[in-house]
Amino acid sequence: MYRQRQRAQPDTAARPVALFVLGFGRSGTSTLARLLALCGAELPTRLLGATKDNPRGYWEPRVAVHVNEQILRRQGRSGYDLSIRMEQTTALDSAASADCVAKISAFFTTLPDAPVVVIKEPKITALIDLWFEAARLAGYDIRAVIAVRHPAEAIASIEKRARRQNYVRSSPELGGAWWLKYTLLAERGTRGVPRVFVEYANLLENWRREVKRISAALEIDLDTPDEAEIDKFLSPDLRHHRHCGSVTEPFGTDWIAPVYAGLTAAARDEPWNQSELDRVFDAYRASEYGF
Repeated sequence: MYRQRQRAQPDTAARPVALFVLGFGRSGTSTLARLLALCGAELPTRLLGATKDNPRGYWEPRVAVHVNEQILRRQGRSGYDLSIRMEQTTALDSAASADCVAKISAFFTTLPDAPVVVIKEPKITALIDLWFEAARLAGYDIRAVIAVRHPAEAIASIEKRARRQNYVRSSPELGGAWWLKYTLLAERGTRGVPRVFVEYANLLENWRREVKRISAALEIDLDTPDEAEIDKFLSPDLRHHRHCGSVTEPFGTDWIAPVYAGLTAAARDEPWNQSELDRVFDAYRASEYGF
């Protein structure tokens, strides 16, 4: 029997929730965005369509893609550079920063009237400060789901995509730097807001458990009226790359392994050492232009 999908409800109904899906773009962010939508969160309109590389869809609003590209170009950056400097608000003067926030704020006026709206576009992770400021000014409370994936799997995924699209000549070193950049920025930029880490392998293994974790950590009610539809969407062939071994360090450092170890512990709701990520962040930032 057909059951109407119920909208996700925040426990506190005073303000709507902007639920950001953050992290490295080959870590299951598209899967997370779609799953949250199937559990009652609303998606923005005018989403990117599916492609051969992602036949189930990206679930990214076109407006957000264009706005982020404009802001990054204005800063002399792109979504593919390796810089990890937190320059969202300092790389621009106050007037330029306010203009960027205004552009993002215009996006929020297009969102559906819903208690919880899920927002996913990988470059947001590089512009967290601006997006969070715009969300607050638009009247939203902020929650974050951070995708975590074994770096070897994520690097293999980005290399496969790069070979198909020829937009950049990838390598394990470049993929590792991208993984570090977006993983570190996602963790660092969400300190102080309600957040939860979700490991891609854990999600595919037991999505019901992970949905409960997300709901509890972020204090939002996620409904699952059609579990069969979710089971069909989260089919095993979603995971094209599998790696259960040790983490390779392509730079001859101890950066990737401790970051992954910390965030996988967080994804299991176990204690983890945030200072280790601070150490890696500082070391990467000090040497990033050597790549």
